[in-house]
Amino acid sequence: MKALMQYSNVMLSQELVAMAKNDLSVREALVADGSLGNYGYHPRMEDVHKSNAARLAAIIEQYGWPGKSLVGEEGAWAAWLIAQHSIGNPPFMRHCLSLLKQAAVNNEVIPWHAAMLEDRIRMYEGKPQIYGTQFQPNKNGELEPYPIENPESVNGRRLTVGLNTIEERTAELRAQSARENIPTPPDLEEQYEKWLYSVGWRLAR
Repeated sequence: MKALMQYSNVMLSQELVAMAKNDLSVREALVADGSLGNYGYHPRMEDVHKSNAARLAAIIEQYGWPGKSLVGEEGAWAAWLIAQHSIGNPPFMRHCLSLLKQAAVNNEVIPWHAAMLEDRIRMYEGKPQIYGTQFQPNKNGELEPYPIENPESVNGRRLTVGLNTIEERTAELRAQSARENIPTPPDLEEQYEKWLYSVGWRLAR
């Protein structure tokens, strides 16, 4: 009971955590059956992301950003994950980033929540990332960081928001990729670019 009293809305926290765990369990199931990489953005995964984002938007409208004092650390993590995966809704992700940055200043979220969301948005917009949290496959199929602004000082920036070094993270993600062995469609880059324009991350040329 003591742990439950550390934040004000237990039911909302439980709802957010359930939504995030469902997201991760669907991904795990798609990895297990080998279908995750065969569709580009898998329709089942996309449906989960859209549904979760719509619910998070309603929560934000009612409560503001669900930080630690409202939903606890696990609930705040779940809200961040849902925002991080709302990739089909650029305006919503940008709105979430502004709220997360303020929440980080107020010690309502872990600083790397805002850092990771900012990197993801910059990547989709075609800008270099700041903290080196986003990765892409190289020509050999190995994951490597998406281009980083001022890469020589990235580990210092990562440290300030509570992340490990870029070298450690690269090793972690390459090990995860080897375990999951997600197939890569031959037209992945073409699919990805088409998607970026279709949802509005990039403007039509």
